[in-house]
Amino acid sequence: MQDGARKHTWKEQNSWVSPSVNTLESGVPSKGFSQDTEGQAAHWNPPRCGVPDVPILPDGQNGRNRQKRFVLSGGRWDKTDLTYKIIRFPWQLVKSKVRRTVAEALKVWSDVTPLTFTEVQEGRADIVIDFTRYWHGDNLPFDGPGGILAHAFFPKTHREGDVHFDYDETWTIGNNLGTDLLQVAAHEFGHVLGLQHTAVSKSLMSPFYIFRYPLSLSEDDKQGIQYLYGKPKLEPEPAPTPTPTPTAEPPQPDIETNEITNEESVQPDACDTDFDAVSTIRGELFFFKSRYVWRLRGGKLQAGYPALASRHWQGIPSSVDAAFEDPLGSIWFFQGPQYWIYDGERRVSGPAPITELGLSTSPVQAALMWGTEKNKIYFFKGGNYWRFNPSARQVDNVYPRTMADWRGIPQEIDAAFQDEIGFAYFLRGRHYWKFDPVQVKVLEGYPRQISQDFFSCTPSSNSFR
Repeated sequence: MQDGARKHTWKEQNSWVSPSVNTLESGVPSKGFSQDTEGQAAHWNPPRCGVPDVPILPDGQNGRNRQKRFVLSGGRWDKTDLTYKIIRFPWQLVKSKVRRTVAEALKVWSDVTPLTFTEVQEGRADIVIDFTRYWHGDNLPFDGPGGILAHAFFPKTHREGDVHFDYDETWTIGNNLGTDLLQVAAHEFGHVLGLQHTAVSKSLMSPFYIFRYPLSLSEDDKQGIQYLYGKPKLEPEPAPTPTPTPTAEPPQPDIETNEITNEESVQPDACDTDFDAVSTIRGELFFFKSRYVWRLRGGKLQAGYPALASRHWQGIPSSVDAAFEDPLGSIWFFQGPQYWIYDGERRVSGPAPITELGLSTSPVQAALMWGTEKNKIYFFKGGNYWRFNPSARQVDNVYPRTMADWRGIPQEIDAAFQDEIGFAYFLRGRHYWKFDPVQVKVLEGYPRQISQDFFSCTPSSNSFR
């Protein structure tokens, strides 16, 4: 049997109908799938997983009725102590949280079986988890934001244990502002252990994905996995510990999407604009302008951008004056006299006054993570700059100092960032300057056009003024 018939693919619509529902996609156009999915499914063809389900036979055929029963893939692991390894991580989430979420998703299955799961970071592992993109070696390419979310391979296939997540999705934990990693991972692990889709609604192994907390197995899920691996070794089964509700902001009815609204009918053109802020976040470069953001990875603009910045950071201000990621992975945004802090895509504090940071002036025009250890942070305003200590959340009291320290940089700048090699970039208007950290001055040949070098636009005939 070909790979395509032995894998599982989870899809969502490119345009969400409900902010609390990620829908699956069939081979025909669909209007979407809302919270009352189970009641509507009988009346129209809802979006669903692209893998064909095992047919439900009428009563009396083959000696039993398969309706309302778990479905098996035909394979199982020959052991109960399994190891797993995470190869790559999503950019929105810090590694420690991804590891905890993966462990929690696996625990859903180990709580009701003799199975154990142990993470290893080196060597071979039974279950290999990867966040990857587009063509990635299994002839089942991902398709960028939206569309295919993840796929997994069943036991007893040549790729058994492989679980792939689309790196380009908006991964979240414990909220419905993107695609919830916990629920998708638990579903995929059911496949990697040998379960197919079930026709029982509200089961974890249903092909329809609905944001629902707390995460738990239905009786059908439980019977299916115990059919393969048995009950836990210790009897009687311990009472299940309630899964704590993640500390996330409650769903909001006015969640923004990536659609153009009447507030701003035309997206800004990267070839014909300046930028409010630029920052390197999770190793990728983000350009901010008004409500929009461009995302560059490896120097290449990613598909689907510009997008609303609120697509990644719910509650972000309508425009950003400055942004940076601190050494611990927290993302700071500044707008006017206030600042916000995010953990990946989840807001953890703010808005708060920048006076708390020891700054008596606003707005912050630019923020720069600087130094070989990327442990120095500078704020820029007018012709001055301050050094900031993120652990103490205070600027050093010997500052501000003048921009003359940065030889060749204009007195006032709009944005700043550091690349992976260590060069600093300062932006003003539609031009930028590249700053050498060794010679401590601007390189020859600058300023250059932002649009040309970062967005491959046709060079403008306008000279720098």
